This record gives sequence, C-alpha cells and structure tokens, in this order.
Amino acid sequence: MKKKWHFITSLIIITLLGFISLSSSKISPSRPNIIIIMADDMGFSDIGCYGSEISTPNLDKLAANGLKLRNFYNAGRCCPTRASLLTGKYSHAVGMGNMVSFEDQKVQKGNYQGYLEPSVPTIAEDLKKVGYKTYMTGKWHVGESPAYWPLKRGFDRYFGLISGASSYFEVLQEKRKRFVVQDDKEYVLPKDGYYATDAFTDKAIEFVKSNDRQNNPFFLYLAYTAPHFPLHAYEEDIVKYENYYLQGWDKTRTDRFKKMQKIGLLDKRYQLTERPNDIQPWDEISDKKTWARKMAVYAAMIDRMDKNIGKLIEYLKNSKQLDNTFIIFLADNGASPENVDDRKLGEPNKRIGERGSYSTYDFQWANVSNTPFKLYKKYMHEGGIISPCIIHWPAKIKPKKEFIDAPSHVIDLLPTSLELAQSQPSDVHGKSLSYLWNGAKIPTRTLFWEHEGNKAIRKGNWKLVKELEDADWELYNLGNDPSETKNIAAKEPKILSDLKEEYAIWAKSVGVKEVSKN
Repeated sequence: MKKKWHFITSLIIITLLGFISLSSSKISPSRPNIIIIMADDMGFSDIGCYGSEISTPNLDKLAANGLKLRNFYNAGRCCPTRASLLTGKYSHAVGMGNMVSFEDQKVQKGNYQGYLEPSVPTIAEDLKKVGYKTYMTGKWHVGESPAYWPLKRGFDRYFGLISGASSYFEVLQEKRKRFVVQDDKEYVLPKDGYYATDAFTDKAIEFVKSNDRQNNPFFLYLAYTAPHFPLHAYEEDIVKYENYYLQGWDKTRTDRFKKMQKIGLLDKRYQLTERPNDIQPWDEISDKKTWARKMAVYAAMIDRMDKNIGKLIEYLKNSKQLDNTFIIFLADNGASPENVDDRKLGEPNKRIGERGSYSTYDFQWANVSNTPFKLYKKYMHEGGIISPCIIHWPAKIKPKKEFIDAPSHVIDLLPTSLELAQSQPSDVHGKSLSYLWNGAKIPTRTLFWEHEGNKAIRKGNWKLVKELEDADWELYNLGNDPSETKNIAAKEPKILSDLKEEYAIWAKSVGVKEVSKN
C-alpha cells in the first residue's frame, strides 16, 4: 500500500512539474530584459564615444562593449519621436503629426489630435501580452489627459513628467498645469533634495528591483529630460566645465570634429559644415563667461545623466541581469536652438543652472552639439534628425570597434523589441534591427520625415530634404556627402522628381497636412 501511495505521489509531482515547465516555457528565461534609454534635445556629438569632451564613461563603456550606429534617425522633435518609439509607426499615423494637445484645446480627432491614438497598441501593451513586466520613468509627452497616461497604455508602473519640460528641482506652472506623476496620481515633490535625472533613475531601479521576485523579463523605458532646457545642474558637476568652455564654440566644434575623425566616427566623406551667419565668431563675443557658463551647465546635465545610467548598469550587474539585458541608448532629436527668455520664468538674480533660474544654451552652442551637421531640432536636415545610438547585449551581441553605417530609425525599436520577446508586431512601419548582429544582409531602407512643413525622404544614399513649405527641395547623395554640403538637385532632375513623388505618396498615406506642390 505504501509503495502504491509513493508511486501516486511521485506521479502527481512529476505531472505538476511538467505542467509548471510547460507554463513557464511561455515566459522563456532566454528572452532578454529590454531597456530603452532616451536623452532629450541632445546633439549627435554630445557624448564621449561620439566625439564630445563631456565625461560619459558609462555610455562609452556600453559603446565599447556593444554596437555604435552612425546613421540612426529620430523623428526630429520630442512628441513625434516618442510616438514612433512607442508604436513602431510614423507619428502622423498615430495621432501625433505635430505636438501634444492640452485639455483646454479643441482638437479634431485624427492625425493631428495631439495624443497617442488609443486604438494603436504601444510597445508596453505588446510586451505585456507576452509576459513582460513593463515600467517607465521620465518624460511622457504623448498625452496630457489622464485618459492617455502611461498606465492606460500598457505600463505596470510609471514615474515622471507627463508634460514636455519643467524645472529639474521643482514643478513649474506656466499657462497650463504640468504634472509629475507616480503611476496614475499626481506626485508631490519634496521641497529639497529632488533632481529629476536622479529621481527618474532611482525610481527605475526601484521598479526593476520589484521584478526580481517574479518569473518575468522586464521592459524599461527610461526617458530622461536631460539635457532639455531649462539649464539646471548641481554646481559640483558644473565647475568641471566652466573654464574649458571659455575657449568658445568655434574651437570646441573644431576639436570635436577632429576627435570624431580620430575615433573613426567620421571618415573623409564628412565635412565640417560652416558656422552659420547668425553665429558670431567667439572672438567677437563680449560676455564670454555667461556663454561659457551656459555650455558648462548643459555639459553637467549630460555628465549627471551618464552617472545615473552607471547606477542602473551597476544594479543590473550586481543582480546578475546585465548579461541578458538588451540596452539601447538614443536621443529624441538634434540639439535645440530655442531661446526661452520671453517666457520670463526664471528669477533674474539667480545664476544660470541654479534652482529658480530658467535658461537655454541657444543655437550658438546647439551648432556645436550637432557637429559636423547643420541645422537643429525640428528641421529634417541631418542636424535635426540624426542621433547617437548605442546597442548593448552581452549575451548575444559581440562588440564591434567600427561604427555601423546601416540607416535605421526610431520606428524600428518596437519590432526589434518584439522579436527579442519572441513575438511579432501586427502592423508597423519599422523593421527589426536584429540584422545588425545576426549576420543577415543589411536592407536598403526608404525613410520619411515631416514636421511643421520641414520634410525629407532618404532612399538608400539619396536624401531629398526641404526646409519649410516655401523653400526649394534640396538633394544630397549621403554616400559621398553625409554632411549635406553639396545640393545637387539641379544636376539630378530625374532622381529629384522620383523622390518627390515617393514622398507625396507616403505623406498622403500617413495623413500629412499641406503636402507641398513645389
């Protein structure tokens, strides 16, 4: 009798173990954790491994032990890029053809409604369906109403700034309410000791720690506001840079260009674009200390962001999760030329960078951040849309010393993530980036952009670009002129015509308003 019960008990245990194994196979431990880290308003050359003098040892280490992309594109501005990242689609197709709308605005539902279309699944919703825990900290900026906040769009936990920009030390109220939110409730900031970049990282680590006890991989979207204005940083970080930037923007830009050549990021095809006419030579600037201070604070913001990325990496390493965590780092657009003095938000007696100040570093320094390219955030020339991009996954990706040329886009992040999660997106515009490390042939891409009348198409090495509706189309061969210095539109009428037609077809398909007839 005892033998019979022993046999039955053993059979039950084996059956249960088999059932557990079968169930857990749906959540395969081989599937990686996925982390997307995004900087805000940061230029192509603003981190060390992309040519900067700014100290970014943690990002540099990720790059040295992973992949570095030379031709990764964003959507040119914050809201469109975030919409494309979350959906794998061009922003117009998901309701974010322009910027976010506010609750007091009358908006027509559709391509320009100003919030992420609820019927289109987000990366968090897709990953949640296949067993991932989903977390986000940082800047949301794709829906101001609580009906469109992150927990309504597939995230299990959220902490961050719902709106586009605010003080790093407190929440500033302009004409409209700006929210720092934890999960789905407004978060009251402490009176002292709060700095946004630190807080976003600490909450990210807190969320990931909560996942340790669960048999689930996790997805983390860490969307820093750094180094978006206002210029706010700790004095201990600022002092490292003030003297350096007294050399001015001309020398800093030239030094970056030389370093970019030395590290192999730029080859002989790249030219350093000329200093724009509206930027004075540094030698003619009278208030050099103020201008140097601006860039020093900007650098300090990136420096602090890198330190925080290091904290996250250290936690993953100590918890033995780093090896099987897929990490990708990018920026949402090129450096910002904006000046916000007319907002009059800062206290006039406050030093640039301090709590209570409210400053920008303006187009003069943004031109340095976007070395070697021209123009800035919002424009579809390379300075507005090209981003540093680092991919790190020790378990599957062997480091490459060389920079990778393959053109890719923020719309590719969702299909890449779902492939890693052993799933498939239903309907997206992007492609998985797995060809970058699995030996597959690099595909020829056709990519499109439009924002506020600035527009572009890149097909292979050909790029057609237009600055506002009333400007002429410009044509560049990025294969031999990646800095867009030689407009060959007049020499290649057939290519010009074909690309214009292809752009018009795309623009109509995603609902771009006022497609130029020029």
